[in-house]
Amino acid sequence: MKHTSRDIRTANRYAVLRHLIAKSPASRGELAAATGLSQATVATLVAELTALGLLVEVGFEESAGGRPRSLVAVDAAGGALVGVDVAETYVHAELFDLALGVVARAEEELRPGESAPEEVVARIAAAVGAVVAAADARRPPRVLGVGVTMPGQVDRERGVAVRAANWGWRDVPLTALLGERLPYPVHLDNPLRAATVAELWFGAARGCDDAVVINLGTGVGAGLALGGALHRGVTNSAGEWGHTTLVLDGRPCRCGDAGCVEAYVGAPAIMRTLRELAPHSALLTDDDQTATIGALGRAAAGGDPVAVRVVRETARHLGAAVADLVNLLNPEVIVLSSWVAAALGTPLLTEVRQAVARHALGSPFAATEIVLSPIPTDPVSLGAATFALEGVLSSPGLTGTTLTPHTT
Repeated sequence: MKHTSRDIRTANRYAVLRHLIAKSPASRGELAAATGLSQATVATLVAELTALGLLVEVGFEESAGGRPRSLVAVDAAGGALVGVDVAETYVHAELFDLALGVVARAEEELRPGESAPEEVVARIAAAVGAVVAAADARRPPRVLGVGVTMPGQVDRERGVAVRAANWGWRDVPLTALLGERLPYPVHLDNPLRAATVAELWFGAARGCDDAVVINLGTGVGAGLALGGALHRGVTNSAGEWGHTTLVLDGRPCRCGDAGCVEAYVGAPAIMRTLRELAPHSALLTDDDQTATIGALGRAAAGGDPVAVRVVRETARHLGAAVADLVNLLNPEVIVLSSWVAAALGTPLLTEVRQAVARHALGSPFAATEIVLSPIPTDPVSLGAATFALEGVLSSPGLTGTTLTPHTT
């Protein structure tokens, strides 16, 4: 974050809410100890957030001498946030209460060739509309913001999808286009950052200063948390590990290079490996990535020899690339996340751990835990909702005692 007074205030509000979302209720003294802020600052922030309808007083806690301490908690019913995960084959939206509990879900399919900006925007708007409508038709939620993640390079400040190679996008003003279709504030970012925040708040990276969250889907990337903070890089492009070279003069990659990590461990790459090893396998479902990877995962878990070979070959490449992250970053935890990791599950994780052990240096490998994401919902949608929350807290108009409700 920049260090203007407004940014510092936003960060402080965010820190207080983050702690309360993780552990509610809490006293002002506990919030001061957890955030490192002074009790006077915490008292001011709690008063502001309470006046805005984000926090609520919930009673008192007996203290060891002195007056009972008043407790505050997130007012879960005080508003709603929408997180949208835009991938190459689907748009997944989830509506969250202010405690980031899932209220409703909706999904729109992105069919092959349906990649023009206006088509994708229409699908996003439809998914958001459906998830808000599904929440409670009798009492529409107070939607405070929508976080949208877009694959590729994203300028979050300008709300622009700078480059999405998979769709041939360049400098698409996505936030502006969505603003024409949605009555809510929209906050754009990258899914790598969203998945990383989700793991830091609720998942395997909670309490860790240095973590890597690997997104295994149609595309591949690595979200980074370094020194306890989300690492974005100079242009919000950090984590494009999927487009680092794994095999010199190897398979062609969609980015235009050859031999990239993604060309060996992304969903289309795994399907290619399956075709090469077993061209007529019953596991292949035309060009349906989700069906094929799902069938492959189930077959591997059941010991099917072809599926086991494909998973082992995928893990061989993935493990070598993960070992580079272990040696370079020395993280506490590496989390395998997104739908491909979930579908291939334990068989993939076991093989990856063995492959990393072969390639990584002993000391950093011994200090690194490699796990599957434990988050039961879509981590990208969850992380996207936190970006909407951050947007609410950084709004220039967030100085009075009310937030403008947005309902349908």
